[in-house]
Amino acid sequence: MQYSIIPYNNILPNIHKSVYIAQGARIIGDAIIEQNSSIWFNVVIRADVSKVNIGQATNIQDGTVIHASRYNGPTIIGSNVTVGHNATIHAVILKDYAFIGMNSVIMDKAIVREFGFVAAGALIAPGKIVGSYQLWAGIPAKYIRDITTSEIEMIQNSSSHYIELAQKYKSI
Repeated sequence: MQYSIIPYNNILPNIHKSVYIAQGARIIGDAIIEQNSSIWFNVVIRADVSKVNIGQATNIQDGTVIHASRYNGPTIIGSNVTVGHNATIHAVILKDYAFIGMNSVIMDKAIVREFGFVAAGALIAPGKIVGSYQLWAGIPAKYIRDITTSEIEMIQNSSSHYIELAQKYKSI
């Protein structure tokens, strides 16, 4: 099984040649994915009703769904962002170095600022703002604490780890 790049309204996704796309991924419509990013197994990126932009060295992990909204706008994901397995990202802004835990849901018009950390399984309600260097958790998610130095280092290392992993997969 291969991945699929699907035009919508005669708009084909714009994907940098260095991007790794794993089997089963679907990228549809007005999506831009910048260099050294990775789109892992069975990810769906639907840029059919509005744009989806993904910055450099960002990793979108297995089973994640990213969509935009006709009414609430595009999804903008910065550089060096980690989006964990099975997350749902809908019409939001994720700034550089945002970290989104597995099975999280980030809803319309929410913003996760630089080094914002969303815990696994969290639900960020529409319009909420996760501040820089803050950990949010729960359903609905709320501010828990500022992140630690070791968590900052983990976030910084995540991008390079996934770039290396993508390179290994490309060589298979």
